[in-house]
Amino acid sequence: MAWSKHMTHDDVVTLLFLVALGSIIVSWILFVMLGQITVRKLRRNPATKDLLGIEFLSGWDIVNVSFALARLRSQDDRLENGPLAPLYANARVLRSHTTRLDRVLARTHFWSLWIALAWLGVCAAVHKLG
Repeated sequence: MAWSKHMTHDDVVTLLFLVALGSIIVSWILFVMLGQITVRKLRRNPATKDLLGIEFLSGWDIVNVSFALARLRSQDDRLENGPLAPLYANARVLRSHTTRLDRVLARTHFWSLWIALAWLGVCAAVHKLG
């Protein structure tokens, strides 16, 4: 990909894909850190180990914790009292058993994950539009 005044369609798609790939790598690193630093501590705690939400796949509880600590407190009532409450981690209990660093790490992971997915969507759309 040469840096010229005019980028071709393939150059744009390649650049978007590289940005998406970089975002995914950052998200993976944060995923591992969140799992090792925060979720491991929550799994060992008897007060929180059953409140991490349903684990569809191995590691899904890390995503549940990330979402619980990143979402707005105003969303907690709706999610925790709704019919799908067992799917989600209990944010109120998790907040009381995590440090500020844990919460910042969870929010950073959550938003980096969604930004990476958005970049992949943009990349796919640009590629498809040709």
